[in-house]
Amino acid sequence: QISCAQDISEGMAVRTNSPLVKECQRGVMEFLLINHPLDCPICDQAGECRLQEFSVDFGDSKSRFLENKVKKPKNVQIGPRVTLDDERCILCSRCIRFCQEIADDDVLGFVDRGSHTVLTAHPGKRLENNYSLNTVDICPVGALTSSDFRFKMRVWFLKETKSICTSCATGCNTIIGTREDVIYRQTPRENDHVNSAWMCDYGRLNFKYLEAEDRLLEPQVRFEGKLVAVNWPTAIAQAALQLKQFSGAEIAIIASGRMTNEELWLTSQLAKSLGTQMIDIVPRRGPGDHILLSKDRNPNTNGARVILASTSEPGANLLAIADAVKSGQIKALAVFKENTMHLGIPVQRLTQLPVFITMNVLPNEATEIATVVLPACGFSEKRGSMINGRGRLQRLNRAVRPPGSARDDWEILRDLLQAVAGGDSLLSIDDVFRQISETVAHFAGLSLSKIGDLGVHILDIEELPPTHPSDEEKIELAVAIQARRQAVGQQVEARKAAALESH
Repeated sequence: QISCAQDISEGMAVRTNSPLVKECQRGVMEFLLINHPLDCPICDQAGECRLQEFSVDFGDSKSRFLENKVKKPKNVQIGPRVTLDDERCILCSRCIRFCQEIADDDVLGFVDRGSHTVLTAHPGKRLENNYSLNTVDICPVGALTSSDFRFKMRVWFLKETKSICTSCATGCNTIIGTREDVIYRQTPRENDHVNSAWMCDYGRLNFKYLEAEDRLLEPQVRFEGKLVAVNWPTAIAQAALQLKQFSGAEIAIIASGRMTNEELWLTSQLAKSLGTQMIDIVPRRGPGDHILLSKDRNPNTNGARVILASTSEPGANLLAIADAVKSGQIKALAVFKENTMHLGIPVQRLTQLPVFITMNVLPNEATEIATVVLPACGFSEKRGSMINGRGRLQRLNRAVRPPGSARDDWEILRDLLQAVAGGDSLLSIDDVFRQISETVAHFAGLSLSKIGDLGVHILDIEELPPTHPSDEEKIELAVAIQARRQAVGQQVEARKAAALESH
């Protein structure tokens, strides 16, 4: 009798290491390996394969079967992100049950009988739900492999870093697999308070942008109408000098819900030092689901609420900032980790700003017209903390070094703050967190090390359900309508000008 199907009864004695048990284990392993291919040298699962481990622990070193192995389909694309090798499948049905019970997508099943049984997708269906790569994680062998990771790197060469996903407000716990500062894969890390042992495909694969060829690699300052590469002290000094030319009423700061608590704290201190109250983050919404993917695509909206101590919803001041820029009231605009073009501010107006400072990972339309460009880090290139949609404080850890001269965001903001207001007390990110814990009640008594790998619940707040309307959506809609009106107005003016020229 197999142990998982044995009912417990009074007085039962269980032996797991007797000669009979060992003989049964060898027999089971022998049957599992009858038709299993000897693909270990080329199989992506090698090094973390349960069948391989059990074969070493419980199996025999020699096979008694001389017959030909049953041939089954190989390299089958059962979905856009998953590749199937039926010869390796041991028919455990984990993937089938996951799709039925967790992903709510009954797409996989067994067909045929006996040793000819194969795993396949149902007719007319493909494994293309947003949680398909979890079947790769739970497959005990190499039958299901990630098409993205396939044949790229041996798992024993990977350095594993515990971190969190920053693609939405859920903040799934992750393990980032890297080698020589290259990310090869992201896999879910078990945390029953957040994501159980799962992760959506969208978040799992959302690291490719860090390898973009057009990444911002060095600080730049506009000189005689052109952006010129400079060193960091020069860039920070220029940014501080430009900001200090104006009063607080003439300065606005747009931050991001993708920034860490430490970065948001330094941004808030910079705003106070400059005397401006025109500061906000950009809300980011998208379709959510009932499993893990949040409708809030900012990973740290709750952190922004707490750190910036705003009484209104994030994004509520964006229209006021945009209007102030258009009217000419704002003379200096600093944008951190966001694209100003999404706010409905015309390019012509941005080019007329005396000071336009941007800090980002990738260039965008606004980068070309900035007065100072500060290259920042991606989520896997820095440390920090974030508060997820359920109010859980979690740690972000560095897995790779940033390329070029890009610097950790908190260091850039610290240097800019010190250039504006003076002081030199913040030597590490732990010092920044200590300042937060001494000032913000929700962080009292905590440190980055005390957060731990699984995080700490600090906010009693319920995330908006996927279908609940939000203020952020209304703001985004208003901005979109405003942008469309401006576009239509520009088209009308262009047609008028063309008509005058033709006459």
